[in-house]
Amino acid sequence: MASWVRTRSLFSRRASHYAAPPSTSPSRFYAAAEAAFARSSSSLAKKAKAGSPLEQAPPTAAISEDEDVPTSGISRPLSEILKELNKKIPESLVSTRLEGDAALKYVPWHFLNRILNVHAPEWSGEIRNIVYSADGGSVTVVYRITLYGTDAEIYREASGTADAAHNTSYGVQKAEAMAFRRACARLGLGLHLYYEDAS
Repeated sequence: MASWVRTRSLFSRRASHYAAPPSTSPSRFYAAAEAAFARSSSSLAKKAKAGSPLEQAPPTAAISEDEDVPTSGISRPLSEILKELNKKIPESLVSTRLEGDAALKYVPWHFLNRILNVHAPEWSGEIRNIVYSADGGSVTVVYRITLYGTDAEIYREASGTADAAHNTSYGVQKAEAMAFRRACARLGLGLHLYYEDAS
């Protein structure tokens, strides 16, 4: 598992750039973001149950959706960000897929993207590598997520592999979505689902 942490000044350019307006209470601003996320999550969950496509590749930038979700507007210490990401994800956002005889729970990537936007507004994501098997039957994508706090930065990388024999483009998208979810789990976001599947 790839990981990296770098400390930085509390008064760095990034932290000052995202500072909350002087007239805004950070706790009140963050509470508003939480409430907006709860409303949007409920709406997205209904769309998911209606059969909207879930397996698409996450872009490296923020996702544009019908309803804008305000972020906390400020940077926070990395420990606080990780504490929020390690909270259990509501069951309404969890989907199930079959792999052989096993039913596995997972959270669609666009829900995870929205949670990151709320709790870690300065996060970034990027594809680090795409590797095809020798016979071209499968493709593996390596994805990195980086979190930025006022005191440190940290990243986690993960890989995802999908079938690419019949549709190469879809195979890459599916592998990327898988790698994105796993990278989130390595930061604590949705990690509890892996424990539940193993039990």
